Amino acid sequence: MSKEKYSLDDVPASGSTMVSETFFLRRKGFTLAEVLITLAIIGVVAALTIPTLVANYQNKSWNTAATVFERKLEEALKTMNTQQTLAGYKNTEDFVNELSKHFKITKICKNDALTDCFEDKVYWGTENEEIEISNIKNASKFGQKDWNTETIGLQFANGTTGIVAYNPDCRQDPYSNQITGTSCLALLYDTSGLKNPNTQNKDLRSINVASLGNSSCAFELDDVCFTAPFKPDAMSLADCEAQKGDLGIKECYYDGDYWAGAVKACGGVDKMPTMAQVAKIADYVYNTSGIGAKENVSNLTLDYDKVTELGFSATQGSAFYVWSGEEYSKTYAYRRHFIPTYTGYYDDSRRSSLIQAVCLGD
Repeated sequence: MSKEKYSLDDVPASGSTMVSETFFLRRKGFTLAEVLITLAIIGVVAALTIPTLVANYQNKSWNTAATVFERKLEEALKTMNTQQTLAGYKNTEDFVNELSKHFKITKICKNDALTDCFEDKVYWGTENEEIEISNIKNASKFGQKDWNTETIGLQFANGTTGIVAYNPDCRQDPYSNQITGTSCLALLYDTSGLKNPNTQNKDLRSINVASLGNSSCAFELDDVCFTAPFKPDAMSLADCEAQKGDLGIKECYYDGDYWAGAVKACGGVDKMPTMAQVAKIADYVYNTSGIGAKENVSNLTLDYDKVTELGFSATQGSAFYVWSGEEYSKTYAYRRHFIPTYTGYYDDSRRSSLIQAVCLGD
């Protein structure tokens, strides 16, 4: 039987009183095999792309939630500084009671019941070490010196949960715009509350938490242990002069020295990374190797997934900067900048509030 062929000439004219049903019935559609193959292709594409899209969405949500939370917290602490209610507390609970007047807190949990406010276990560091929250009893479990204050559990009105320790040595200056108050506390917080994954640099974020529990390494590169990144508070000239001998700082000059504040947070210059060690971070986030301590390198691609993994604060397409412990002069210190396609070093003003810091862990 010969195969019939049709052309447009076989279709009745539009003005015809009869349309040939036989013509249209004989037109061929998709076969079942073709439909199944198409659906299979769509399924494979979806399986490859949807997890990435979901992960990107989650990361963006966590980053946005963390940014909003820290901005509101900073505003509350600045208000307390202005009202002269930031300092002078002997324990964390008294500080939290004052903070609750400026930042809505829905539940406060005492030191022996932290998990009434916070998840039982969290995962910390690049190895996702499991940490029992009930063991986080004081500031030393946050990698700080023992402030002789106990931690308190918190639940905030926006759903964020937290564990906070207060530093009784906190200073305030109602006339200063530089004091944010974050040096007064160490805070572990979870932007998704009691929901999973409870993992560092995902929903789990921190302020002045250099380490958690007995783990001092937030990440490790080439056998160098680094604590979690943080934004240091400024150190006053008077405090810098009083403590420079203990911290290993050579000279002080500025009233509002963020580099000195980073040194203090780490516990001394020897606890800050060298420029060579900061270069190891550059090797990792640019997917390269061999960047020198004081070397500028271009034609690179900054891997923002790795930036987020390590805990640095940087949005897609933006730059960030990291202090070293190397002092250039009484007004400058060395840092490395991380730009989307370029990394280099610079001796920057110690008064710069834009530069992040990491400490060396044990």
